[in-house]
Amino acid sequence: MTLEEAEPPDQGRRTTSFSSSKIPLELVTLTRSSGGGHVRTDLARAGAENISVTAPIQLPHPSAASCTPCVTMAQGSGQEDREKTTALKDLLSRIDLDELMKKDEPPFSFPKTLEEFEYAFNEDGQLRHTETGEPFVFNAREDLHRWNQKRYEALGEIITLYVYELLEKTCNMTKAILPVDASPDEPTSFIYLTPDALLNPSKLLVLIQGSGVERAGQWARRLIINQDLDSGTQIPFITRAIQDGYGVVVLNPNENYQEVEKPSRSPPPTPPGDPPDEPAEKRERKDDKESKKKREFYEKYRNPQKEMETDRIPVRENASSEEHVVHVWDHFVSKAEAKNVFIMAHSYGGLSFVELMNQRETDVKNRVRAVAFADSAHNIWHQDTSKGTQDWMQQHCCNWVSSSEPLDAPLDSMLPDCPRVSAGTERHELTPWMSFNSIFRFFNEVLELKEDDKAEGPFSAVTTRSGSLKPNHQNL
Repeated sequence: MTLEEAEPPDQGRRTTSFSSSKIPLELVTLTRSSGGGHVRTDLARAGAENISVTAPIQLPHPSAASCTPCVTMAQGSGQEDREKTTALKDLLSRIDLDELMKKDEPPFSFPKTLEEFEYAFNEDGQLRHTETGEPFVFNAREDLHRWNQKRYEALGEIITLYVYELLEKTCNMTKAILPVDASPDEPTSFIYLTPDALLNPSKLLVLIQGSGVERAGQWARRLIINQDLDSGTQIPFITRAIQDGYGVVVLNPNENYQEVEKPSRSPPPTPPGDPPDEPAEKRERKDDKESKKKREFYEKYRNPQKEMETDRIPVRENASSEEHVVHVWDHFVSKAEAKNVFIMAHSYGGLSFVELMNQRETDVKNRVRAVAFADSAHNIWHQDTSKGTQDWMQQHCCNWVSSSEPLDAPLDSMLPDCPRVSAGTERHELTPWMSFNSIFRFFNEVLELKEDDKAEGPFSAVTTRSGSLKPNHQNL
């Protein structure tokens, strides 16, 4: 801790600044009036607005000369350091908490609908303010990052429900509850399916998103809010697949748990013992009261709006992305009538698919015709994949990765798993949308080669496709 005393512009005024990682304050300014007796305290906290409180404090009356020198605590004597530290601790113990709380961040109370937020999606799928027409503004209140983040998350929850509505109304998809044998009182998750997903005899497309806050139907929530629905949701993939005659299954690998409020903790019982005499008991009560007051102060300053503490109860057989993909495969995809199953997996979704191959290798090889990865997070070495799986991935998979190279430009593969081509963007979250048309051309070529029975196998379609396909993507 470093303590400096700076000479004030007038005598009788004493300013003390400090910073400490042990005390949750960044700046304390002590101002003595000519008569003494009170100290004005300015507290600044990172990410919050300035706070001013008044607390009584008893300090010795130094002469005017004693307030003028500038002394650095690190260079001062040990006795002087101890005196300053004691005075500072005494000040903190006397701060009026109620006054402090009045000037903290606003309450975490946010609108529940897009209309209440005064935002709406325009005809281009862009989120705009209903009055100004401006894009979403994250920093609605300056210097209140935590409050702004909570507001953003509240909007994100509304966006999730909005995308569910699009899946149901625009894409005519229905929910299927997971686990399939869930009891009424256990946590559940769900996926979305088109009406013909399990009955389509020809083609089935399975969409697997990455990890994070995104839920079914989303690639990247930040793109939905800051760019548009096409780039951030799976809606374009679903509508295109339906037009091309696919059934579609939309996975929900991040809906893994149910949050419940933690029960309140009871105070620990007082240990048995002989009752102390009266003065000792009074001192103990006083010490406990002071300690409790200090703990409450530090806790409230660190987290002035104490949020509800919750426990996470995992969804059975769906507690992780990997478990979710295996469960959906076992109970839905493997039972579908489609002769040709296609997988589209982004980011961590690619890792989850490779884990599926590790556990259901033979079944996957027999059913899946091609896999399109978008900046996949899989690693065949860390995931300990078999030689047979690696060979199959070389022949049936292609990974569109973030790169500054043009769309579909071949890239060197760092691992012997599958061909890698450029997604035409360096932004990880944009890789599914930027490779949208290329992925469907890849799927179509695999089907054509299979139907013509002229090619040696899907390997030639994957390795030669990058040179023959030209960038033909919609401009964002």
